[in-house]
Amino acid sequence: MDVSLTLWALTLAGLIALIGADFLIGRSPRDVSVREAGLWTGVWTVLAGLFCAGLLVFAGAGPAGEFLAGYVTEKSLSVDNLFVFVLVMAKFAVPSPYRQRVLLVGVLIALLLRAVFIAAGATLVAGFSWVFFVFGAFLLRTAWKLAGEAVAGPAREEEYEENRLLRAVRRRVPSTSRYHGTLLFVTENGRRLMTPMLVVMLAIGTTDVLFALDSIPAIFGLTQDPYIVFTANAFALMGLRQLYFLVGGLLGRLVHLAYGLSLVLGFIGVKLVLHALHEAGAHVPEIPVPVSLGVILAVLAVTTVTSLLASRDSTAPAPPAPAELPGQPTAGGAGDIRDQGGSPAGRCLRERSPGA
Repeated sequence: MDVSLTLWALTLAGLIALIGADFLIGRSPRDVSVREAGLWTGVWTVLAGLFCAGLLVFAGAGPAGEFLAGYVTEKSLSVDNLFVFVLVMAKFAVPSPYRQRVLLVGVLIALLLRAVFIAAGATLVAGFSWVFFVFGAFLLRTAWKLAGEAVAGPAREEEYEENRLLRAVRRRVPSTSRYHGTLLFVTENGRRLMTPMLVVMLAIGTTDVLFALDSIPAIFGLTQDPYIVFTANAFALMGLRQLYFLVGGLLGRLVHLAYGLSLVLGFIGVKLVLHALHEAGAHVPEIPVPVSLGVILAVLAVTTVTSLLASRDSTAPAPPAPAELPGQPTAGGAGDIRDQGGSPAGRCLRERSPGA
């Protein structure tokens, strides 16, 4: 797809306008209701659909299909992010009225960092065809590890661990331990201090980079067009804030999510290897985009249905807990965030955190 600088500029201007409108709507600290979250989740989904329709009209079925497949893949992988967002919010004890501001800025940081990854990936793909072997092998390895953790059973309790960048910032920049509304810096006793609000925003944004190690190779397995890769990521990420408030309480019920994501990543890994072999001159079949989209949608639909059916029994009342001894810590208290059903959050926290 031949994309002019003018189209790039118009696309970026449109995304900036949408982000600005989203910021103005959520500028006042408040709790977000499920109804509001559902409404804006629908708005972002419709906007993605309209963008896809525009590609269909002006660029053809090929680019439109690639965008839709990439958007669905990135959206499904972004659910992985939500598990860690829950842990980050608990780690920094973010007051509920401030969470939408944290997520908005954090996701914006993530989008900017992903743009760098996409530019680097596009350069590699354009210059070196063998990089598809690397991407494919990486996705197959990730899929195998994720499936192995899912088979191993429910994960043990996890805690968010800061990455090196965030630890370096906290060491070098004086900070306060108390929130001051949505302020990022405050002055106390003549000293300019960073507030936890800025720290948690950086935590959300930089943690997403770890997930980009999976999602960027995955979408390059569906399309090599940087414009489609970027826009699919943008629409998937910008609706993530509303999705957090909409399905946050349902995350624990997606007990088969790890199986579904491992199948999706494994399938795209195989697709990348076949494409690399084809580029090298081997006579092997390639998987067309419509087939890829159908497989991804089918896997996600089956995973969601089986997860809800499997977790339905867990909603039954639990037997009374034994009496607790005086001074004994309560298992469900503040900060006790459990990684249920072998969710991908454990994978991120155990394996992806550099220097954790």
